[in-house]
Amino acid sequence: MKNWLLFTLFLTVLSCKKENTISNIPQHDAVKDISDTKKDSTAISPQTKEGIFNFTTELCDNKGHFDSYKYSKEELEGTYKLWFTMSGVLLSTPSVFNSNSLQKVRAEKDKILAKLDEDFTRQKKILENLKIVKDPYWENIKIQKIQELIDEYEFRKTEIQAFSNPSILLNHKLSKGCENFAKALNSNDAQMIEEWRKLRKEMSKRNGNPQRIMDEFEEHLNSPNKKDYAVIDLITFGWENCANDGLKRIEHDEKMYEKFNSLFIKIDSECDEP
Repeated sequence: MKNWLLFTLFLTVLSCKKENTISNIPQHDAVKDISDTKKDSTAISPQTKEGIFNFTTELCDNKGHFDSYKYSKEELEGTYKLWFTMSGVLLSTPSVFNSNSLQKVRAEKDKILAKLDEDFTRQKKILENLKIVKDPYWENIKIQKIQELIDEYEFRKTEIQAFSNPSILLNHKLSKGCENFAKALNSNDAQMIEEWRKLRKEMSKRNGNPQRIMDEFEEHLNSPNKKDYAVIDLITFGWENCANDGLKRIEHDEKMYEKFNSLFIKIDSECDEP
């Protein structure tokens, strides 16, 4: 009987110790395990809504896959125009290389300038209304492109006017660094011919047939229209090239190419052989 009581007491003590061991597990560890599991189950990466934008480059037809939560198709279209479609010079005026074209530009000056004004207004409006992606890089490119258009307009307008009135080039902001041509066009015959000859010598050094350039000069120099030929060369090959080099233009370089491509998740291209 005594032994049985001792055995019962031993079992009771053992049972209490086991319960205490279980109850001593830190409660925050159990909560942590549950909350971590919940956190993992809700940590889903933001989904993208894929859109398609088709565009062409020099040799390729491209299908761009883009996230329509980030950009709209209209914004991509505007950015594409800024990067590619409108990348070149947006204005044009008649070229003057001979006496006939010089006389034509002089006779039709008002008509040419009116067309230039119309083209400038239209292109400026197109640029200003372009909806592009909301990105500082492209927003800055748009500002630069509008300024580039304004400068191009002023340059072409001044040149057309100069063929009839070379004095407009004197003290003009576009003549900075090109004063020698502006002065020669508004000087006496001897000074004009001296600058004209100097220009032709420089042109001959860059030409594959330098003798032809100088022979042409001598022929024009002995022509009854020598002053017109001097005006053509000093404006077209002298002042125009010099002033044009001073215009700031956007670099459509590898960086811009990569910036445009980075707007897409991926691009599928079908290209012709060059």
